[in-house]
Amino acid sequence: MRDAFLKTITTLAEQDPNVILLTADLGFGVFEEFEQKFPGQYFNVGVAEQNMTGLATGLALEGKKLITYSIGNFPTLRCLEQIRNDACYHEANITIVASGGGFSYGALGMSHHATEDLSILRSLPGITVVAPGTAWEAAQATWQLVQENKVGYLRIDKTSADDKKGSLGGEFKLGRARRIIEGSDCTIICTGGILAEAVKAAELAKEKGVSCRVVSHHTVKPADVDEILDAAKNTGGIVTVEEHNVIGGIGSVVAEVCLDNGILPGKFKRLGLEDTYSSVVGSQKFLRSYYGMDAESILDAVCSS
Repeated sequence: MRDAFLKTITTLAEQDPNVILLTADLGFGVFEEFEQKFPGQYFNVGVAEQNMTGLATGLALEGKKLITYSIGNFPTLRCLEQIRNDACYHEANITIVASGGGFSYGALGMSHHATEDLSILRSLPGITVVAPGTAWEAAQATWQLVQENKVGYLRIDKTSADDKKGSLGGEFKLGRARRIIEGSDCTIICTGGILAEAVKAAELAKEKGVSCRVVSHHTVKPADVDEILDAAKNTGGIVTVEEHNVIGGIGSVVAEVCLDNGILPGKFKRLGLEDTYSSVVGSQKFLRSYYGMDAESILDAVCSS
């Protein structure tokens, strides 16, 4: 996903000199070529994410299109006050990018596990929150968020589902989920790179005679109300999956949409962190299994009564 993001912002910067990338002491080995091509459109602010957000807001209010970049929680929770008071309140054109959503940096511990970011940022008025499930979705999201002329959050992952040029689920549009696999017995709604596990779970379910719809709900805010309600009304139930705390994430989004519209799915189960810190360390694959959100865990949730 990071490579897809980088390729997209390079194209954007070529086309528009107002596109500016800020990073906080990161990008060595990643952004050198971008810096060389666009020396006036790239600034490394050092270990100062709060200052980075303030600087981004000032530049955005002068008509620039800002992208702020760091890993895990650093461009989000570390500078939440600046995102709330400076960027969002003033409706600045800033795309906040966190590279390494969920357990991407699993071996570095909970300080580097981004597992509360989606719920916290989606509570801010006016922000668009996106966690793409494929590299192609990440590229499309980058392009659209920068052009949206408001604050957006893009959470990219170290893993993703295989989806060359969006062949799985049609066009990408912010606020519109993509139906990756058709099915009728249950709908798996997920956000982020863990889409790969959902696709695998659907394949395993098919072997057991269970038909699963898989939906990449890449835009956590605003929600795709129509797609969620269709799943609740026209499939046997909903299982949500996220590499995130179950409180406030995509599971909460789906529950809110269903209850607000008076539609109850036949069954409903949220998979994610159960209101805990991810204190265990290990690879992303290991942690998904440990915390019960890998393909086998999803399969169990789908097949349980």
